[in-house]
Amino acid sequence: MRIPTHPIARICRYCALVTITGLCTIMSTSANSTDVRIETDSLGEVAVPVDALYGAQTQRAVDNFPVSGQSLPEAFITAIARIKKAAASANLSLGLLSNDKAESITQAANQIITAEYPGSFHSQFPIDVYQTGSGTSTNMNVNEVISHLARHNGTTPVSPNDDVNLGQSSNDVIPSAIHVASALLVEHQLLPAVSHLIRTLEGRIKDIGSIVKTGRTHTMDAMPVTFAQEMGGWQALLQQDQERLKATQKRLLQLTLGGTAVGSGTNTHPLYSQAVCDALGQDTGLRFTPAPNFFAAQSVPATALELSAGLRGLAVSLMKIANDLRWMNSGPLAGIGEIELPALQPGSSIMPGKINPVISESVTMVAAQIIGLDTAVAIAAQSGNFELNVMLPLVANNLVQSITLASHVSSILADKAIKGFRVREANINASLDRNPVLVTALNPIIGYMKAAEIAKQAYREQRSILDVAKEKTDLSEQELRKILDPAQLTKGGINKK
Repeated sequence: MRIPTHPIARICRYCALVTITGLCTIMSTSANSTDVRIETDSLGEVAVPVDALYGAQTQRAVDNFPVSGQSLPEAFITAIARIKKAAASANLSLGLLSNDKAESITQAANQIITAEYPGSFHSQFPIDVYQTGSGTSTNMNVNEVISHLARHNGTTPVSPNDDVNLGQSSNDVIPSAIHVASALLVEHQLLPAVSHLIRTLEGRIKDIGSIVKTGRTHTMDAMPVTFAQEMGGWQALLQQDQERLKATQKRLLQLTLGGTAVGSGTNTHPLYSQAVCDALGQDTGLRFTPAPNFFAAQSVPATALELSAGLRGLAVSLMKIANDLRWMNSGPLAGIGEIELPALQPGSSIMPGKINPVISESVTMVAAQIIGLDTAVAIAAQSGNFELNVMLPLVANNLVQSITLASHVSSILADKAIKGFRVREANINASLDRNPVLVTALNPIIGYMKAAEIAKQAYREQRSILDVAKEKTDLSEQELRKILDPAQLTKGGINKK
């Protein structure tokens, strides 16, 4: 959208019109504007769209990296703005920045964080994900936008390098922004979504947990299990994933702010690291601390890699649950048909009445994507050449995308699949009674070979194990019913005469 650069211009929240001295005009897009202004950086002059809030360095990056058309996610840009706000507060408290400049920077950063002008800021952060590996272009993009906005917020000019970037380097800001963005998303989106999924499973276990069904190994009939046992396994997997993510979250709160260019802290106050972490903590409610070793933190995004691996683990669990549901729902006549998932939409453009397990399919695609994104993060993490990793924008983009996908799909899986599926008990009981693997319970009494003979005959003749065992053993029907009771077999142990 076209952003007003006039100091008294404002955008109406409700009609998306630019108002200058009381007059409204419909906004036009920057893409349709041929008006430019001249900005200058250390390399010289650059023509920048007249309505852009950014400056020369951002425009150079836009020109240099027309790669994917995909800019970095809003959560990451917002995290950088929070760092700039915290840096201004820290530098003010350390006597390095004037009160007027600090207030102007804070107000400008808040305009980005809160998206004061709805829909207007996305176009002001246009740099492609696949840019300079340090993320310097995006760091300067945020610096320039804040500087531009700050000119209208205060009476003193604010420099993007000397003031907004005071005590910082892209090399410590970008790794820290990865941590800040990820920590906020994990805290406020991912962990609540996983908890909701776990609670939903717990509720269904209470409802249907006692129902006995055929267990399966190698997708073949195996010893019976209860829904509580099978779904309890899903729940335990998610709880383990949750604990791993919580453990990683502690390390996400460690920031390399203050390391500046190479980790040595050149051009920053010795108390800055703690001060900026304290300011970020006040802003976000999370307890950020300086990283134990800036050289390690800036050369290898180890915690980001750990988080990506945790997300991959969660993706594997989600894939397993979604596929189990899909198989259990298969049919309704020629498949397993143990459950009936909610009918959410027609399943075919040509076959009337067909209903597909669409939520499970969505979950499995998300899981595959997260696993792929993790592979890219693992490769990126290896690019820690000497004192700096040079694939940080990719890491930032992939982590935000993975966390967002996992958060959304966990809630959808809970609410649109697990919460509402119906158990088809008649189908379950029909196959359970004829399951030849029930003969396993006779092993301690008649031996493996004799039990195998009974199982093969029962399968060959399509009879129940009970009927064949009555003929092949000296056990009474009462004894056999007790030994072969599927519900009893779910409890483990050895059945005796």
